[in-house]
Amino acid sequence: MNMPAMNEAETVPPQAASRPVTRAEFLNLFFAVFLPMFMAAVDQTLLATATPAIAGSLGNLRDSSWIAVAYLLSSAVIVPMYGRLGDLRGKRTMLLVALGVFAVGSLACSLAQSMPQLVTARVLQGLGGGGLMTLSQALVGELVPPIERVRFQGYFALMFTTASIGGPVIGGFVVSNFSWRWLFVANLPFAAIAAWRLCRLPRGERHPQTEGGSDVPGHLLFAVGAVSALFWLTSGGHRFAWTSSVSLAIVTTAILSLALLSWHERRHRAPFLPVDLFRDTTIRLSAVLVMLFAACMFAIIFFLPIYLQLGHRMSAQASGLLLLPVTAGQVVASIAASRVLRRTGEPRLIPVVGMSLTSAGLLLLSLLPPHMAWVVALGFVTGLGLGTVMPISQVVVQTVAGRSKLGAATATLSLARSTGGAAGAALFGALVFAMIPNADRASLLQQASDMDIGIVIRAFHRGFLCAAVVAAVAAFVASRMPRINLWERMKSRPDGAAPE
Repeated sequence: MNMPAMNEAETVPPQAASRPVTRAEFLNLFFAVFLPMFMAAVDQTLLATATPAIAGSLGNLRDSSWIAVAYLLSSAVIVPMYGRLGDLRGKRTMLLVALGVFAVGSLACSLAQSMPQLVTARVLQGLGGGGLMTLSQALVGELVPPIERVRFQGYFALMFTTASIGGPVIGGFVVSNFSWRWLFVANLPFAAIAAWRLCRLPRGERHPQTEGGSDVPGHLLFAVGAVSALFWLTSGGHRFAWTSSVSLAIVTTAILSLALLSWHERRHRAPFLPVDLFRDTTIRLSAVLVMLFAACMFAIIFFLPIYLQLGHRMSAQASGLLLLPVTAGQVVASIAASRVLRRTGEPRLIPVVGMSLTSAGLLLLSLLPPHMAWVVALGFVTGLGLGTVMPISQVVVQTVAGRSKLGAATATLSLARSTGGAAGAALFGALVFAMIPNADRASLLQQASDMDIGIVIRAFHRGFLCAAVVAAVAAFVASRMPRINLWERMKSRPDGAAPE
């Protein structure tokens, strides 16, 4: 691989990625994938501070969690397709396609005139956004060996630091001084610059398509089952009675769809869900861990600013600034975890310690008095724990899966992250808003001064307690993973694949 001299017609031979990568070569690749990864990472914090303002403009705060859920679910549905098409047609080509869809979805979001329109536009944006992080990471994984990726982890930490710190600050500033619509419009020039830079990379490796073709029924069954289940869980009790015929129809649809999905995936030659990868215990438990981690992370990132604005009467800009301790903790832990992994090659205990920290932080956040000092300190502790999961899981799964399944392996984690994040945001929102009166009213923020602060704070504290339980389960799952040394695994199997 000679990345400074790459042109569009080149492909990168597999053996090229096995030799040491120079700093100049890595930087050439990094600056090409920086913007797609940045746009995917910043989305989760950028809109968090804007959600109450969006609800005030379009109405229905109770359904505002679907701003995140719609994006995450559509991302979850499309991510495995991007992974397989990236392996088949080249990761750079599919990343350009994802950028185009993301840009169109962003434009549609900026033009939305109601909450249903915005949620629909977020679905379209998610269909593009699902490929941004997945294909960027897979492209890096294809061109840079695992041990070299750990060596250059500081650059990815820089990107996530920029996104994590810039997201809440920029989101709060724009909402406080301009319109939330500009948060979506800003994606358009960034997408254009990213596409121009990606065109300067090689097409990359292509792997023959497996027999069986695409799994359209699997995608549809997953979408119907996931949306039905989350809609039932978040809407029961206020849109319809739990024991009503509507409730029964929706939950029956969810159960049947997911049951059919399980039956279908075991028989399809090229399943939507990577059943062959799930046979490996490390990959299977890593996916479960990432789902639980994402449920906690999105519950905190999305709802902490709402908690501060409703429960502590803070402005969007101030709530954005108070999200920084969480994101700062994630960045610090990500760098530290990567350094530990590079030195030892043993990933097992890192997420165990991390998710235990997160569980403790969320537990204390739910029990201690709601003082700002506690929110800042425990937000940082919670972020420290969350920051240990994704960088470790990414390297572990990519190494165990092997080069020929790199795209599918990366997509597996993205699917787990999106699905877990959607479930976490939806269920946390349903739990909290069910305990807050008038959560359906568009004027909730304007009436906040007349509300009982104690009711709001108790509702969110109960939500934090539930999130603490989920984090504790994640720590237990991490403790059950097999003990492996990644660098020894790479020496014994040059392609990094798991033994048969």
